[in-house]
Amino acid sequence: MQITNTTLLGLTLAATMAMSSAQAASLQEAASALGAADVKSIEFSGSGQWFQFGQAPNPTLPWPRFDVSSYIADIDYAVPAARVRIVRKQFVEQGRQRPTPVEQKVDAYVNGAAAWNVGNQQGAAPGSAPVATPQLAAVEERSAEIWSTPHGFLRAALANNATSRAAGEGLEVSFTLGGKYHYVGVINGKNEVEKVRTWIDTPVLGDTLVETTFSDYKGFGAVRFPSHIVRIEGEHPILDLTIADVKLNPAVEVAIPQNVADAKPTASVVAVSKLAEGVYYLTGGTHHSVAIEQRDHVVLIEAPLNEERSLALIAKIKEIIPNKSIKYVVASHVHFDHSGGLRTFVDAGATIVAHESDKPFFEKAWAAPRTLVPDLLSKSKKPAKFETYIENYELTDGARKIELHRIAGSGHSDDLGLVYLPAERILIEADAFTPTAANAPPPASPNPYSVNLFDNIGRLKLDVAQIAALHGPRVVTLDDLRAAIGQKAAQAQ
Repeated sequence: MQITNTTLLGLTLAATMAMSSAQAASLQEAASALGAADVKSIEFSGSGQWFQFGQAPNPTLPWPRFDVSSYIADIDYAVPAARVRIVRKQFVEQGRQRPTPVEQKVDAYVNGAAAWNVGNQQGAAPGSAPVATPQLAAVEERSAEIWSTPHGFLRAALANNATSRAAGEGLEVSFTLGGKYHYVGVINGKNEVEKVRTWIDTPVLGDTLVETTFSDYKGFGAVRFPSHIVRIEGEHPILDLTIADVKLNPAVEVAIPQNVADAKPTASVVAVSKLAEGVYYLTGGTHHSVAIEQRDHVVLIEAPLNEERSLALIAKIKEIIPNKSIKYVVASHVHFDHSGGLRTFVDAGATIVAHESDKPFFEKAWAAPRTLVPDLLSKSKKPAKFETYIENYELTDGARKIELHRIAGSGHSDDLGLVYLPAERILIEADAFTPTAANAPPPASPNPYSVNLFDNIGRLKLDVAQIAALHGPRVVTLDDLRAAIGQKAAQAQ
């Protein structure tokens, strides 16, 4: 057959029409195809895996996995509000010692600017009624999860003047929510929301990408919904769900409890107790630090949580140790609740002392943009200074020695370190041993992290009189550690 210009034109038009029919013509067409306007609320449930953000057992590894036997999310798009119930149990990696996994039940809520969990408080008597606990820091992430659902994304895009552009066989749709949070979604040629990307603030990573991918759409009664959802945060999965059931427009009751409504952000309080001459235990919250006075400077052990906590620590140290700058800050390990305040001390001119595996992680994390919540370091742009160690390290002013030792074989984290003051016989550690109240019974079975700490104390031949744990209600002795792991107090170390 002779191919003429007319034939070529016809083939081109046919191909163009075929491609157009495979594309999402517009945001409105995609919303119509999924019935977004008719979805006022939704419930989806299934099972899979949940991963603990910021708690990797090694700075190079993904977040640790929990197997999820039940996941139920109820979302009211009009309020907006959501309730997520999870039943999960930690997966123990081969070759890693962890406490025996127990089933955890999470009941998490968000309603507008309020977030809270409902459950039994630690140490509550059996049969006690569950209570609501405010979770002010969780509002941002839980709100993002509402709009990072297919119907939530489409509804928010239509309501917030979204812009669209062609992307392959589909559309890329973007909008800004609340004048601050940017959302970018991909709608494929089947008019299905395939991916939603947004950014939230976290103290270690700054503007943190949260990317949710949807696949294998199918009909669940009157609604089409993906049967597979994967969410990534901080470059690693935090959720992988297989959806078993979806309910359209269920009644969603997410009333804000009065104590949550009344909750207000509180200033970080730093309480001080003296462990020895020039050694101060800085408590007052969930995470503790220790300040050690040297001849012409201060060494701080641990900068946890966030910039607010670090600024409170700096102010308190100036008060109790005036006219001496904080020269070193020792990081026990990279877990985000223990390293979230380090950047503030970089801005203040301190050198970060950490395991060698932590340095490249921090350098990469701290180079990320911080547009959502700019901190002091993002403004000053000071370069971070590090001193690193592999197994052992020593800081000294010529008089007082401060020893750093990696806790070998810890199942909690490969970079976990302890600090020991030989003259004062004080051990400082995080997450290996968390003391309980003085009158609390010992655990039914010993925590392997604590057993491992005891073994390392013996291996390193440390003569320990006091243990200043960076969690827990009190300073304890080596005999308290022995009791917690089932060792007799009279037994030789």
